[in-house]
Amino acid sequence: MKASALLLSSALLLGLGACDTAKQTTDTGAQATAETVASPSAAPMESNGIRLTPFTDSPKMPESQLIMRSPSSGSTVPSGAVSFNYDITNFQLSKMTGGMRAGEMANSAQGQHIHNIVDNEPYTAHYTTSFTKPVADGQHVVLSFLSRSYHESLKHRGAYDLRVITVGNAAPSGPAPDLKAPHLFYSRPKDTYSGADARKVMLDFYLVNTTLSPDGNKVRATINGTEFMIDQWAPFMMEGLPMGQNTVKLELVDPNGTLIPGPFNSVTRTFTLQP
Repeated sequence: MKASALLLSSALLLGLGACDTAKQTTDTGAQATAETVASPSAAPMESNGIRLTPFTDSPKMPESQLIMRSPSSGSTVPSGAVSFNYDITNFQLSKMTGGMRAGEMANSAQGQHIHNIVDNEPYTAHYTTSFTKPVADGQHVVLSFLSRSYHESLKHRGAYDLRVITVGNAAPSGPAPDLKAPHLFYSRPKDTYSGADARKVMLDFYLVNTTLSPDGNKVRATINGTEFMIDQWAPFMMEGLPMGQNTVKLELVDPNGTLIPGPFNSVTRTFTLQP
């Protein structure tokens, strides 16, 4: 009986060891899969000499949070320069973002900052939690989000704020936009890129209340007349662009390629490249 019990115990130990080995193999495989998904391994898209390559290897900042303290949502503020005030946690304004991308594209010498976008017009960059900027009288949608020093947006839920405010006594031209509907906001590229900054230019946009997928909604990016269908929310490195003026049109579309209704879901911008 003792010999049988010893044999049974040995078998159980061997079985448990095999299970632990299998679990370790499974865990390692899962980790490798997660790392593969998080790496910049997605294939680039290329057409008419223009190449778009997604990247997801920027420093991760999942704990970073932004809250707009004022103006409050739905409030009316006096005409003229509007005072904006934010609370930010786990994110350092004016710090240079590390990682390999910092030396690969246009990078703000002033470091990390806030992008403030009014009605999907070109953003203004701010390096302090309080600032003023002129805003025309009327009703406005204000999007704010945290940005790495090279202007790539942080895309998790706590990193942005979206609200409607009214400036002055002008009557609204219509009902306030539905902030719970899908929205696309343009961020980069912007203005002029010179020298080394003109070789690789980042395309970055902001999505609210929607996701992208091969079988779902997408962003149709038309660059100098060449169309690309984007099915993941990530920044893209654009290469092969000509010197001079370039044009980007972004559209948020449904699985059939039809524009999703919304005041900001189709936007066209120009930017300039210089040798």
